[in-house]
Amino acid sequence: MEKQSPSNFLTKLFGLHGKTAVVIGGTGVLGGAICDALAAAGAYLYVVGRNAEAGQAVVDRWPEQAKFFQADATSADDLLSLTEDLKSNDKSCDILVNGAGTNSATPFFEISDEEWDRIFRVNLSGLRVACQVLGKFMIDQKTQGSIINIASMSALKPLSRVFTYSASKAAVLNLTENLAREFAPLGIRVNAISPGFFPAEQNRKVLTPSRVESIMGHTPMNRFGSPEELAGAVLLAASNQAGSFVTGANLIVDGGFNAMTI
Repeated sequence: MEKQSPSNFLTKLFGLHGKTAVVIGGTGVLGGAICDALAAAGAYLYVVGRNAEAGQAVVDRWPEQAKFFQADATSADDLLSLTEDLKSNDKSCDILVNGAGTNSATPFFEISDEEWDRIFRVNLSGLRVACQVLGKFMIDQKTQGSIINIASMSALKPLSRVFTYSASKAAVLNLTENLAREFAPLGIRVNAISPGFFPAEQNRKVLTPSRVESIMGHTPMNRFGSPEELAGAVLLAASNQAGSFVTGANLIVDGGFNAMTI
């Protein structure tokens, strides 16, 4: 390996200058932090979501390299319009982040068909639609790119009170591995990131004092994660240099929760 300065080495490994990142769900707490990491590494951002105010707040942090695009993550028509916007602005989609998600703390015997279908529609069907529409766009554009699906620790461990969410995220991991296999010959890497407990709007409702105590007792680092602590995993998965041989992986960022037994 040619000797070079640490800064040049890290820029070559993780720099995303000239790349365009589409972050679906970029209007949320974790999605916004993912946007910040990608932009700080040099990527141009398409912040995609339904909440224009939250999306504009992300754009305002990166006014020269970000754009908000209002879309429903589950709508193929909306995402097809997004691909047209990318083309009209002479942008590729080098990095696709599927970060839209929803949750509910309903006890098992009270889960309705409507709730089950709604959570699966956002967490799984929306991801499927995005990978079909934008994945095809990436392949048609002959992009050497990366798809990052946001899963969850609940996909790996049966967590109480989030039955539907857990089942949907377990399916996300399975779909990630299937797509990694299918897309690898086409130049697209597909990986998942499974955050541990990062307090955000969608999970605050289940973080009762007793549950927080239980979580801390099962987390060796004895604290919640901060959104910016996802940056390292995101940049590894996004970069075709640092992550060049990484596909079909699930990058766990959980403070040791998955390693804990008794």
